[in-house]
Amino acid sequence: MSLSSLSLEERLRLLRFVCSFAWADLEVTQPEREAVARLVTRLGLGEDDARQVDGWLAVPPLAEDVDPTEVPQAHRQLFLDEVRRIVVADGRVSPGERELLCLFERLIS
Repeated sequence: MSLSSLSLEERLRLLRFVCSFAWADLEVTQPEREAVARLVTRLGLGEDDARQVDGWLAVPPLAEDVDPTEVPQAHRQLFLDEVRRIVVADGRVSPGERELLCLFERLIS
């Protein structure tokens, strides 16, 4: 599974997860913002969708919008890989981030 094979809806779902993990330590750092911006570019999102992602970096996505059980089986490894990238983007992994990442991994495995 690759990023290019995701539909727009799936791309936005991925970004909601990534942004929620950027908020895991209650602070979105500049390196995390830059990592999300690179992912937005890699996903080829338009301006409106990119603004929506900026909104998730300003205010975290709602918990009900990031339900791991809604991630299709075929996309789970891709989502996990991208979430891991955002968790380490700022060069530090807090205990809360580590715990959330482990929980996410268990829920989608």
